[in-house]
Amino acid sequence: KMGNAESSAYRDHLSRFLPEEQSEIDGVFDTLSGSNGSAGAKNGKATKKTVTLAALQARQSAYLREPLPEQMTIRLYSGMKSIDLTGKSSGLSEQIAKEQFVIFMSNLLKGNAEEKITIIMRMISKTEGPVKGKQIQEFTEDLIMSVVHVLSYRKELKGWNMENTRDSGRGVKALASQLLSELKLADGTKPVGPQLMETNFDQSVIEDWVYRVPQISVFLSVVIRQGLHVLHSLPDQTKDIVNLVPVCKGIKGRGLVSLFDIPSIIYINSQLPTELQHKWQLLFSSRLHGESFSQLCGHIVNKGPCIVILKDLDGYIFGGFASQSWEVKPQFQGDNRCFLFSVFPSLAVYTYTGYNDHYMYLNNGQQTMPNGLGMGGQHGYFGLWIDSDYGKGHSKAKPRCTTYNSPQLSAKEEFTLDAMEVWAVGDLPENTGTKGKKSILDVDPEAQALLEMAGKSRQSEGLREPIEEDDDDD
Repeated sequence: KMGNAESSAYRDHLSRFLPEEQSEIDGVFDTLSGSNGSAGAKNGKATKKTVTLAALQARQSAYLREPLPEQMTIRLYSGMKSIDLTGKSSGLSEQIAKEQFVIFMSNLLKGNAEEKITIIMRMISKTEGPVKGKQIQEFTEDLIMSVVHVLSYRKELKGWNMENTRDSGRGVKALASQLLSELKLADGTKPVGPQLMETNFDQSVIEDWVYRVPQISVFLSVVIRQGLHVLHSLPDQTKDIVNLVPVCKGIKGRGLVSLFDIPSIIYINSQLPTELQHKWQLLFSSRLHGESFSQLCGHIVNKGPCIVILKDLDGYIFGGFASQSWEVKPQFQGDNRCFLFSVFPSLAVYTYTGYNDHYMYLNNGQQTMPNGLGMGGQHGYFGLWIDSDYGKGHSKAKPRCTTYNSPQLSAKEEFTLDAMEVWAVGDLPENTGTKGKKSILDVDPEAQALLEMAGKSRQSEGLREPIEEDDDDD
């Protein structure tokens, strides 16, 4: 009778998968159980084949040259083992039955927060009961590190790689801390810092967190699909991870290391409007194009929505998302989709407050108005400001920037710029997609005249590059 009960639950879970998905899961299970069919011959049930931790680890190292770090393999195994088939604790058995394997896949890939939570609790800690913030932090760091590792291993980083981005180690910790900042206790309080590490969180609190922080489920999905290489290619199943990492254009072969790391790219991209998440294209880099405000303007004006990111001399990395094309004019521009962000020392996004509409500002060559690039706050008190006297900037927020509720983003209120990049996000506007696009100075003779009057030579001469729409970055 018990056999019937367990197989009906098993059949319910199996029915969530399309026939071709079922056969893929069968294939992976058969490979893991090293089975040739003989183990399951008695009573005609294939469910007697089992998988051990050693088999999972062996598959990782022998067949796949370790797409997943060891500690994540152990966590996945603990999660599979936590599936209780009989009412008796299945934790006693070191073997994973096919039903456990299928229910594990079904709950984590197709389930809701409630279905995922028991498995996630067991992946966080092997023992039952509440878990400490420190254990959740370690699990989250392992999860993010595994995502970066497996996407790199599978060549799914779409033109980004470990050579053209900052080291991901600090980014993993920063993103884990950002996701953990959403943990709140039943009474609504959010413990922070050392207190967070020592606080006990029960299953209902973590279930609420998994429900509110979609990245956890998406990352688990990536680790399972790409790590175990199951259901990784069926298009309708991967829509949640399609735009996890945007395609990277314009950096290839230029010897440039971006100010972004992979975890911060994943996080900032997830905060963009959905229609802009599929592609980032490098428009400007101070390391490539020189430290010049007119160069900056020439490369970013009329190029559609973009991300500005900069590093100050103290090593702080921060920036903003401009939701509309930059235009040189003495008025504020943009809309309420703009935001400011910090990448280092902490990773965070600051969205508009509704207090004012001072989203973005770009001006040059005017006597009466400030000249520079700014986002948020007001003249002289921007949340983020780069002066037209290139190299100087400020981030004034006492205590917060009025437009975005952001704190001071730079190490010092008045900072010196170390490096800056601007990335167009989404598809470039039609008029810029042509090869050999003219410089803004060609299009705007007034800007050219102003520069010449100011004694600034046309630094863009001989430096123009066609906007790259090459497909070999992928």
